[in-house]
Formats: sequence, structure tokens, C-alpha cells
Amino acid sequence: MQDAIIAIDQGTSSTRAVLFDKKFSTIHIEQESINTLYPANGWVEQDPNEIWEKTLLVTKNIISYAKSKSINILSIGITNQRETIVTWNKITGEVLYHAIIWQDRRTKDKCNELILNGLNETINNKTGLLLDPYFSATKISWVLDNIDNAKHLALSDKLCVGTIDTYLLFKLTEGKSFYTDTTNASRTSLYNIHENKWDSELLEIFKIPLNILPEVKDNIFEFGVTSKNITDKSIPIHAMIGDQQSAAIGQNCFNPGDIKATFGTGCFILLNTGKKPLKSNNKLLSTIAYKINNITSYALEGSIFVSGSTMKWLRDELGIIQNINDSEYLAASIKDNNGVYFVPAFTGLGAPHWKPDARGTIAGLTSSSGKAEIVRAALEAVAYQSVDLFDAMAADGQKTKIVRVDGAMSANDWLLQFLSSISNTRIERTDNTETTSQGAAILASIGSGLYSSIEETKKFWKLNKSFIPEMKAKEIKNYRNGWNKAIKRTIL
Repeated sequence: MQDAIIAIDQGTSSTRAVLFDKKFSTIHIEQESINTLYPANGWVEQDPNEIWEKTLLVTKNIISYAKSKSINILSIGITNQRETIVTWNKITGEVLYHAIIWQDRRTKDKCNELILNGLNETINNKTGLLLDPYFSATKISWVLDNIDNAKHLALSDKLCVGTIDTYLLFKLTEGKSFYTDTTNASRTSLYNIHENKWDSELLEIFKIPLNILPEVKDNIFEFGVTSKNITDKSIPIHAMIGDQQSAAIGQNCFNPGDIKATFGTGCFILLNTGKKPLKSNNKLLSTIAYKINNITSYALEGSIFVSGSTMKWLRDELGIIQNINDSEYLAASIKDNNGVYFVPAFTGLGAPHWKPDARGTIAGLTSSSGKAEIVRAALEAVAYQSVDLFDAMAADGQKTKIVRVDGAMSANDWLLQFLSSISNTRIERTDNTETTSQGAAILASIGSGLYSSIEETKKFWKLNKSFIPEMKAKEIKNYRNGWNKAIKRTIL
């Protein structure tokens, strides 16, 4: 009988269950899209019940598929959209409010208040993060202050608050397991990444009681087993990890200097900095890459809030493209961008600008501009924002030479070639497009005893295609000057 691992990948746009063989090749995928709600300007939410129901559906379907093919499931690994929070009743399991998504901006005034009170440095020193609505703490505070019964449940020890990994684990185990992992905890602004614990001073700053938070574990741990009532059979859950760190595992970013870029709903660039966190002088984030066998590896991260979702906006709201794949040939159909620049700050700007009030801008439009220019400008924006992060990393002493890429947008050859050229960097695309899921599967395989270490899994990474710089310095300068002008207009 063939052995396999399941990775549950709960992302912003969809929930997936992926079945991997022992060499981390994809056997089968089940996927369901997730609806996103925008109840007010800057508010971004999802229904936790929908997330759970669709996660359960894809998980049960993948288990049924495995059974039909006589495949033995060794373990489950969970990876998830980070910073998103869910609140629920510990006794009944009922959610109190919609999941507040990482893109949500409703707490910008609270963040500004804390900055004015001089707390940004304290939070940054302890967590590696900046004060921004992106992170979980102010979202949790908002629920406690605004949702009926939340504080009462917290005081009576009946409230659970967690990131998506914790919520799914609680549901899969019928309430028996209430844990999170170090990577997800490190994105809350409540977790001291140096001491690896919930920080009492941070909890006091955000007015959040410790009893509502899950216990934090290493990325590989016996998190529990799925309930037979839920999945028809009990399967051990041996790994949990935030999606961007999971992609870094899948890309074999195990050594200091290794770097990956994931192009999904947003774009997230992680650079392994080794056993000590690197404090950025350029508004990048220090974060936990993974913690295994009580040893923590750290990363430097830059976050771009909007990348693939721009293509969805062009398709669904403007009707400029019929299919997201159309963007590649439209961009290639013109010799240059004709002076058009698109800053997709739909939910503010992330690193290195951190401007939650910024909104989208299209600059340089003329009567000769058409849909090709707009689509190309949207793709170019992903590359420009990435290069801004590469520059920030270089300024922090972390020069990038090779970047491994993944995510849905990495299938776009035009984008990756432009990124390589504009950044003067070699770009490598992995042969396995399921890198985020693969990272969780790698960790789960170690937890199950299939492999002894992450280093033992390096041999399974395969190159699909490399992209080499093809642009002259003058051309790079002209493009980037135009981008910098568009950014200034957006911020002002």
C-alpha cells in the first residue's frame, strides 16, 4: 500500500487539500473557493463557517480519494493564511463574528494612537513587527471592544481566539486541541520572538487576556488527531505553519541567505537569516521562519498586500480581461508600458512603505492607452514592489542573487522575466507549483517518522525554469524612475 501525506492549505482565495506521495509529488488536489466580504471601506472579512465547511469538504474528499486508491495516509499538515483571526465559544464552538482577514484596515486609527503613544519601538523590539492593522492584535482588541458578549466570554474563560490554523485544529479534533505554532503566533504582535512566548507587556498594551489564546508549539508536534465523527477515521495532525513560512520550507530555504517569493493574493518575500533575528533598518519584518526540535530559525520578510488580486479585479470588476492567463499575452503584445504605471494600493501599501491609508493609483494614462497598457502596468507593479523589497533587504546587508518563486502568478513567464530583468536577479521557478502545501507536508512527514529532518527532504526540490536578466541599466533606471514617481503620487 502506498503511503502519503495530506496538506490542508487554507488560503485567502480558496481552501485546498493536497495529497502528496513520499517524494512530495502531487497525487491529487481538492479545492473550494472562499468568498470574501467587504462590509465597509477598508474592512475585509470571511465567514468562518464557510471556511470550516469547505475545509472539511476538501479534506473528506481527499480521504475518500485515498481510500479508493488504497493509499495509506500517514499524517496531516495544516498551513493557513496568516494574521487572520477567528473568535468562537470554547464550549459550543459557535463563532462570535466573521473572520477578520489580514488585509483588513479597520484598526488603523488604533494603530496610529499606539504609535503616537510611543509604543512602536517596544512592539518592534519584541515581535519584529511594526504597528499596522495587518497584524492580529488590534483585530482581537476590536472584537473584544465591539462584539456583544466577547468580553463576558473572555472573563468566564469561554472565549477562544486564534488564527485560522488554531480554528481548524479545534474543529477537526472536536475541541480537544487548542494550539497554534510559532510562525502564526509570531504574526500576532503578541508573541515575543526572542523568548518564544506570549508577552505579558504586549498583552497589556493591547488589553488582551492570556486565557483566550492557544498554547504555542513547535511547527512539528503531535497537535492531535482528527475525530472519527468529523473525518470518518482518526488521522494524526503532526504539523502547523503559516503559509509563507510553509512555502519557504517547500522551496528548501533552510540556510541563511536563501530567499523565496510567493505570488498569490498578495506577494510575500522571505529571506532566511539563521538562528538570530535580524533587526531591519528599512521597515522590513523580522519573523520566525520555523521552530523544530526547540531550535528557532528566523527570517526577514517583506509583504505586498496586493498582487494576484489585481488580476482578479481587472477581470471581475473592470472586465478588461476574460481570463487571468490573458495578462501574459497582453503584456507581451506591446513593446513597453507607454508610460503607464499602476500602484494597486487597494488596502494600503505594505513594506517598505507601510501606508494603510494609501489607495490605488493609475498614472500616465493618455488617449493612446489601452487595456494592454493597464494589464502590463498591473503585472509590472508586482515586479516593482518586489524590487523595492530586494533593495530594502540589500540595505539591511542581505543581497539577493537567486530568488525562488512560487504561487499562482509564478506561472506567468512574462512577469518572471520582467522581474528578473528589472531586479538584475536570477529567478528560479520550482517544478512543483504546490510549494505552500508541500512545506506543510514536509513537516508532517517528519512528524510521522517518514523522514528525520528537513535537510533529508532537499533532494525532492526540482527546477522548472530559470529567468536571467535581459535589460540594460538605462532601461531599468527609466522604468524604476516612473514607478517611484507613481508611488510618490499615491502616498501624497
